[in-house]
Amino acid sequence: MALQAGDAFGRYELVSWLGQGGMAETWRAQLVGDAGVTKPVLIKKVLPEYANDEAFISMFISEARISATLSHGNVAQVFDFGRVDGGYFLAMEFVDGQPLHRFLKRAMKSGMGALPVPIAVFIAMEMCRGLHYAHTRTDSSGQPLGIVHRDISPDNVLVSYEGQVKIVDFGIAKAQLIRDLKTEPGVVKGKYLFFSPEQARGEEVDARTDIWATGVVLYELLCGKLPLDGPPEAVMMRIARGELPPLSESRPDLPAALQRIVLKALHPEQSQRFESSHAFAEALSGFLYANHPGVSSLSLAHLLRMLFRDDLLSHGRELSVPPTFQQELESWREQEPALPKKPARPRPLLHTGRIPLPESSVEIVEEEAPAALAPSASRKWMLGLSTTGLAVGASCFWLLSSPGAPPEPPGVVRPIERPAAAVQSLSDTARPPTLAATPVLQAAGSAPLTVEPIPEPALSLADYQDRVQARVQQGGLQDAVDLAHQCETRFPREGECQLLLGMLYSRINDSRSSVTHYQRFLEYAPDTHPSRAKVVRILDDAKALSSASGRIVKPETFADMIETGRTAFRDEKYPEAAAAYRNALAMKPDSFDTKLELGLTLIKLKPGTAKDHKQAVKLLEDVTRNNPSLRRAWLGLETAYTLTGNKAKAKKAHDRYMVMSPRNMANPAKAREMLKNLGR
Repeated sequence: MALQAGDAFGRYELVSWLGQGGMAETWRAQLVGDAGVTKPVLIKKVLPEYANDEAFISMFISEARISATLSHGNVAQVFDFGRVDGGYFLAMEFVDGQPLHRFLKRAMKSGMGALPVPIAVFIAMEMCRGLHYAHTRTDSSGQPLGIVHRDISPDNVLVSYEGQVKIVDFGIAKAQLIRDLKTEPGVVKGKYLFFSPEQARGEEVDARTDIWATGVVLYELLCGKLPLDGPPEAVMMRIARGELPPLSESRPDLPAALQRIVLKALHPEQSQRFESSHAFAEALSGFLYANHPGVSSLSLAHLLRMLFRDDLLSHGRELSVPPTFQQELESWREQEPALPKKPARPRPLLHTGRIPLPESSVEIVEEEAPAALAPSASRKWMLGLSTTGLAVGASCFWLLSSPGAPPEPPGVVRPIERPAAAVQSLSDTARPPTLAATPVLQAAGSAPLTVEPIPEPALSLADYQDRVQARVQQGGLQDAVDLAHQCETRFPREGECQLLLGMLYSRINDSRSSVTHYQRFLEYAPDTHPSRAKVVRILDDAKALSSASGRIVKPETFADMIETGRTAFRDEKYPEAAAAYRNALAMKPDSFDTKLELGLTLIKLKPGTAKDHKQAVKLLEDVTRNNPSLRRAWLGLETAYTLTGNKAKAKKAHDRYMVMSPRNMANPAKAREMLKNLGR
């Protein structure tokens, strides 16, 4: 018999039906106590089709026990759990407000385009507070519980009319996802749009997965749209490769500081994201109160009340909004230009970089954005620090969009970059103190595009970094080098300037100058600089590729690099082979053949390091995931797993290899021989 308002539900009384979705139906209810004392609650009742799923119910119960222990201002608390008429239910804190996805839709419907920046940042900051609390929960003996929400999205965030931000479904998210994955392989009812790269790849997740999802939510709140959209297969493939369009494609007006925060949260490599939700929250807090010190939960409450005023009035409620808030809202609108209604054609984007970069910059590089995203000019840069790019003069130079750049004039097409061969190698001589306006390449039929002259007043280090990026994006690589030398002149012992020059000279194939500036970077930069280890690796690889005469070998093409690697491998010069393959992979990050060769080379290094073996595992896993029919890859992966101590996975990889092998090779003796040849 269907439940109705007014029915008794255990010790609760149902007040009104709220909706149904996912795995449960929800009711507004009240706990009835003695002497007429009541407490409003939300009842979430598991749908009948889930009631007999033993595996799901077992997980649901286990996770419900954990969620019932959570008590934080930014987490909707679970009060009760049990069964009524054979169906499981949760009694949760009733949040008098709206789900975040409805809040955003109402704001867009009102003409805002998206939530105001201070409100969006405040919501994300509060979400991070609740997440950090859950992530760091321990049991009675002090052991971490390892709680990860796994399903952060605007659907699972509530905003109250008092300005509170509450995360819901903390305990049942894992159970729901597991169930949905069983019933719909590869698709989790729309939640794939918030998947982290590790989730999309089917790997283990941790708290940094929730950081990613929170970053996606913040992206949507700021832009009014998700970074990616489309069929699950296409979206999850791009997410798995860490390919997201930059925030500046939709919001070129956003401050650079906020751009860096969002892109750090959305770094494809877990290790390069914020180390915790607390660190994410602190970064957001620093930005928010430096730029909008008056924003608080009341600001959020007033905006929500204003947007849902008609809904409240229809229920006989009128919550006050002071007249001064309207003025505050107008000031936010004046600071934030309206978002474009029709997206322009997106620019081509590069593939995601894979190498950790300085903290002052964020390493995410994207390929072509979906049509739903509106592109625009941007100016914040990222120079890819390839581990072997110096040695062969082909270090990847990855561009990363970020905020603050003035939009391009209408009709102007972004110029293509000058070919490296056309750029003359520059010496270490002094550069002119100023740069005159210089024409750069432009698309046929477009208006001439010039680089604006640099103003005479002294620039800060951040100004130089921004202007270098602008020159590179406009095709002025040589101008970027000039600017970097001005940075060096103004800050003669600043490691960041030397790092800029090292990467720029590597880009234009002037390896000798690149070596000089990388060495100066190591001399000036602090020991804690995040790029120090990578620069050391670059210089080590440069030595490995040095010829007998001491000149650095510089293959000019991808094919030359591959041939260099294969020759070195045949001669059992594995360090040289690894250096060449790394450089080839820097030029073509999607080359699975190169990943295979590099992975097999890394397990041959003697003595090989744990870092080499882990990289081999990652490379070979990527190869087998995309090319599961390559027997060599499975055999190499078995060796890599063995070297990293993962015997269970090594056995599985060996079994895959044996199944795929021809009859005359599928025998233990042959397998052992081949493994021995691979250095096992």
